[in-house]
Amino acid sequence: MISSNDLRPGITVELDGQVWQCVEFLHVKPGKGAAFVRAKLKNLQNGSVVERKFNAGIKLQPATVERKPMQYLYEADGSYCFMDTETYEQIMLNKEQLGDKINFLKEEMECTVMFFNGNIIGVDIPNSVELKVVETEPGIRGDTATGGSKPAKLETGYTVSVPLFINEGEVLRIDTRTGAYIERVK
Repeated sequence: MISSNDLRPGITVELDGQVWQCVEFLHVKPGKGAAFVRAKLKNLQNGSVVERKFNAGIKLQPATVERKPMQYLYEADGSYCFMDTETYEQIMLNKEQLGDKINFLKEEMECTVMFFNGNIIGVDIPNSVELKVVETEPGIRGDTATGGSKPAKLETGYTVSVPLFINEGEVLRIDTRTGAYIERVK
């Protein structure tokens, strides 16, 4: 058992038969009354995010989440194939299990697949990926980094807002947590 005072981002707990991961927390000690912990928790099975309030010092059941390094291989008919890098066993995941992470998957990408009680509950991908621009309006000489933005379609089919100087064929670094353009890769 862990105390509610020990909640930190990344810690997983089991509440009401579901697996929750702490996204952020705040320990509140009001001038009058008992201290409490306000935590934002993400459900690892369905992706919903809730805010919960716990009295300080109550015990929570830790969730044992097994994490396996896997490599993304390919997509076929809406199913995504991942291979265990140690045993070479392959598993197929669907769009619902991956969520918006499908926008950033590249073949041969190293990922971490999370299991709870033998069931897959999610996939962790790197915080940033490098993707090639396949379609965008041409950049015009004199456009600057602060001059505005335009849409660009990436090799995975995802569309991101980029500065005006970006051209087709360039490789961009994209933040997978927010889906935003970070920088052009040289």
